[in-house]
Amino acid sequence: QVQLVESGGGLVQAGGSLRLSCAASGRTFSNYPMGWFRQAPRKEREFVAALSWTGSSTSYADSVKGRFTISRDNAKNTVSQQMNSLKPEDPAVYYCVTSREKIWMPLSPPTVGSWGQGTQVTVSS
Repeated sequence: QVQLVESGGGLVQAGGSLRLSCAASGRTFSNYPMGWFRQAPRKEREFVAALSWTGSSTSYADSVKGRFTISRDNAKNTVSQQMNSLKPEDPAVYYCVTSREKIWMPLSPPTVGSWGQGTQVTVSS
């Protein structure tokens, strides 16, 4: 089992930027795709971004393409998400996740192996 701890959430004005980080511990980190989900109040948890363990493949939700960038440092067991041009529809609790499988495949709640506890992102207009 892997433990995931997010940080970097907070309050930012619309149009601003935040960088989320996730520290992983436990089982081998570098062999698994990683990603981010988010959940806004009264909404279902939704996929945001994913990254293969080599970093060569990425996937983004249409709503964040061109604004968010996911990255990882396998030597440090961390994954990050740079969020630029934040919009009023971006506020949510953001969760760091690992894939359940080592292969590169679409991330959805059933294919997630581990969840972090979440970090709150708030955007003021």
